[in-house]
Amino acid sequence: MRPGYGIVVCMPIPQPDFVVFRPLCVLAGILLGCAGLVSAQQAEGPIILHAARVLEVDSGNMLQPGEVLVEGKRIREVGKSVQHPPSARTIDLGDVTLTPGLIDVHVHLFLHPGAEDLQTVEESVPWRVILAEQAAKDDLMAGFTAERDMGTEGAGSADTAVRDAINKGIIPGPRLRISGNAIDILGGHEDANKYNPAQHVLSNADYANSAEQLVEVMREQHKEGSDFAKIYETGPDQMVNGVLRSPYQYTAEQLTAAVTEAHRLGGSVGVHAMGEPGTLYAAEAGVASIDHATQLSDETIRLMKAKGIFAVPTFTIFEYFAKHRTGAAEGWTEGSLLDYKISEFKKQIAAGVQFAVGTDVGPFPHGTQARELVLMVQYGMKPLAVMQADMIHGAKLLGWEGQIGQLKPGFLADIIAVHGNPLEDISAMEHVSFVMKDGVVVRQ
Repeated sequence: MRPGYGIVVCMPIPQPDFVVFRPLCVLAGILLGCAGLVSAQQAEGPIILHAARVLEVDSGNMLQPGEVLVEGKRIREVGKSVQHPPSARTIDLGDVTLTPGLIDVHVHLFLHPGAEDLQTVEESVPWRVILAEQAAKDDLMAGFTAERDMGTEGAGSADTAVRDAINKGIIPGPRLRISGNAIDILGGHEDANKYNPAQHVLSNADYANSAEQLVEVMREQHKEGSDFAKIYETGPDQMVNGVLRSPYQYTAEQLTAAVTEAHRLGGSVGVHAMGEPGTLYAAEAGVASIDHATQLSDETIRLMKAKGIFAVPTFTIFEYFAKHRTGAAEGWTEGSLLDYKISEFKKQIAAGVQFAVGTDVGPFPHGTQARELVLMVQYGMKPLAVMQADMIHGAKLLGWEGQIGQLKPGFLADIIAVHGNPLEDISAMEHVSFVMKDGVVVRQ
C-alpha cells in the first residue's frame, strides 16, 4: 500500500492476457501445460550461458567475457570460461551482462493501477487472484526472480495459493515470501475510515489493538500460510512547515511482542513506517525492515546499524503519485514529500544506513519497478551499491542468503541478462532480455 494521503488515481483496470475457452478445454490445457513444464524441467541437461560480461555483484568485478554453467536448479561454475560437458547446451547471449535475478522486497501482487480503496470493495477475491497471477508473471518477465508480498490489501491469505502455485510450477512467477493481510489498528492506516459507518466497510488489514491481539492475529495468519508479518506502524502522514509528521500506531513494547512471536514462528516482521517516533519504536523492537523509512533520527539509525535492520526507501511509488496527481494542492503535497524524502535519503546514505530495494509496485504497473534502482542512483547511491542492496541485502532480508542474489557455485540459478553495463548505466536494469529461474529459461 502506498504511503501517504489516501489519494485516488482513476485509471483503467488492466485485463489479464488470456482467452476464455470451454471448461474442458481449459482443464486439458492446464494439464498438458503442467505436464510439459515438468517434463522440460526433468529433461533439461546442463546449460552454459555465454555473455560478453558476467557481474560478480559482491566485489563489483566484471568477467569479460563470462560463462555460467548451470546443472539442474543450481549454478555449478562461473568464470571467463567454464567446463563444457558433452551433454551441455550452450546459449550465446551476445553483448549482454549477466547478473543475479532482481529482488523486490516490497510488492503488492493484489493491487493494480486505479482507485486502491475501491479495488477491495468492488473486486472479488477470485478476480484479484487472477490479476495477482498476471502481476507475478509480469514481474518475473521483467527480471524479478524473488519478491516479498507486503499484504494482499483485503484478500486475506489468497497470496498463499499464488506462492504455492508458483512453487509447484503451475503458474510462472518469482519465488515469494508472503504475509497475507497486513496488520493494523482500529481506525489506522488501512482502515475504511472515509466510508459511511452504517455500511460497515471492512478494513484492508487485520485488526490488532494490543500486544496480545498482535500475537493472536500472527498465529492465525501463520496457520493460513504466511511467511512473515507486515505491520502498519505509522499513518496518516502530513507535511507541516516542510517537516514530516507521522503518528505512530504501536508502541515499542507491542512491536517487540510481535517480533518475538515472529521469531518463534520462524519468520520476521516488516513494518510500514514513514517517520518518527514510529521508526524508532520499530528499530527498538528489532524488526527486519523499516519500509518507506522517510524520516530516521540519529538514534533510530544507530539502532538499525547495530541490529542489522534494513531501510527500504520505495522511491518509485512516491514519484508515481507525485506525477499522477489529481489537483494542484495534491500535487504540491506529494511533490514536497518526495523532495523531503530525497533530502533525508542523502543523510541516511552518509550515516551508513543499510538499504534493501523495494518499490511498493501495484498502484503503478507491475513489471516496471526496476525504476527504483535508477532513482536510488539518481538520489545519491553508486550503481554497485544499489545492486548489492537489491541482490545481496534482498536475499538476506527474504531469508535466502547464500541461496540467491549472487552468481556463485551452489547458488540457485536465478540469472538475468541486460544490454549494456549496469555499473556504468544503471538504467540497463530496466531492459531485461533474458530470464532464468531455478535453472529454467523463462524468457529469451
